[in-house]
Amino acid sequence: QVQLVESGGGLVQAGGSLRLSCAASGRTFSSVVMGWFRQAPGKEREFVAAITVYAGAAYYTDSVKGRFTISRDNAVNTVYLQMNSLKPEDTAVYYCAAGRRTYNYIALSNYDFWGQGTQVTVSS
Repeated sequence: QVQLVESGGGLVQAGGSLRLSCAASGRTFSSVVMGWFRQAPGKEREFVAAITVYAGAAYYTDSVKGRFTISRDNAVNTVYLQMNSLKPEDTAVYYCAAGRRTYNYIALSNYDFWGQGTQVTVSS
């Protein structure tokens, strides 16, 4: 089992920044990809970004490219999501996820473990 705990969410004005953190514990060596997803009210959970644990290859959904940066610190088993130039449409609950496969990193089904989520609210 892998336990994931997100932090760093909050309320920010449009154009502002937030950094989300995801601390992993447990059998973390079994995870090869870490992802961030988000779910806005009334919408399905969607892919935001992913990073491979060992190579550090990063992937983003088009709407956040150039604004968000995913990174990881393997020494402390933590993944980060730096979010800049935030927009009201970024408002959602953000979830961290850990997966044992990398080939379909945008799919929810690719991930085995999920955090509880952290709320991000961007005011206009």
